[in-house]
Amino acid sequence: MKRIALFSTFLTILLASCGSLTTTKQKIKLYVFDCGNIDVSDISVFSPGHDKGQKKTLKNTCYLIDHPKGKLIWDTGLPDGLISKKNGLTNGVFHLTVKKTLEEQLRDVNVDPKTIDYIALSHFHFDHSGNTNLFENSRLLIQKEEFDAIYSKDAKKYHFDPQSYSKLSKENAIVLDGRYQVFGDDLVTIIKTVGHTPGHQSLMLRLEDEGNVVLSGDLYHFEKNRKHKRVPSFNYDKKTTKESMRQVDELLKKENATLWIQHDPVQYTKFKFSPKYYQ
Repeated sequence: MKRIALFSTFLTILLASCGSLTTTKQKIKLYVFDCGNIDVSDISVFSPGHDKGQKKTLKNTCYLIDHPKGKLIWDTGLPDGLISKKNGLTNGVFHLTVKKTLEEQLRDVNVDPKTIDYIALSHFHFDHSGNTNLFENSRLLIQKEEFDAIYSKDAKKYHFDPQSYSKLSKENAIVLDGRYQVFGDDLVTIIKTVGHTPGHQSLMLRLEDEGNVVLSGDLYHFEKNRKHKRVPSFNYDKKTTKESMRQVDELLKKENATLWIQHDPVQYTKFKFSPKYYQ
């Protein structure tokens, strides 16, 4: 009888453990949004000494990560207000257009920007921060160097526009120094990849079906520059950019991950856009 009781107790514990493993298994959904087009009249700004006078259309993508513990918006694209400009807007060698607003794309998947838990930008250049004020209730996740730069008197020197993020709570920000697991597990991890700006960062995602993915921010702008490891003329620091490129290459190899270049027009044609999603 004692053996039967012990076996019964062991079986109960085993079943409870298996049940716990089943119920605690977590996975995320990744939504991809079209956040505008950038027609470049001279792409040599991205690769000094090469491709002088060549034109290229870059794409702009933003992302929503839906985790069982909350939601994260990654980059916010060109300003939604550009949709009212029929012919777009020219800024130096860049011609900017928006076909569908980020706010509308979020609404299509029944998400109110004010209910999103976290916001993280790869960096604060105008094409990544255009709709940041939509997320005034979200908690900002940002590297210390970028935090110091965006709130400094020299913000515009770094090509940041303080008005584009004026509604974010500075006091409620989570200031980072390196890697950060957003939801306390390894499914959504911010990676420090400085160089393009003082505190540039990338995002690694572990997707159950798609596999491991790294969202590049502006570590690269298109595949040709990745192949040749070219650094744009307007990057904050060339040396640290090169080091970040090296570290990400190591990460991709170690994690068997795919790099999603957020501006690359070829990768853009292969993306599954919202309301569809990856998981």
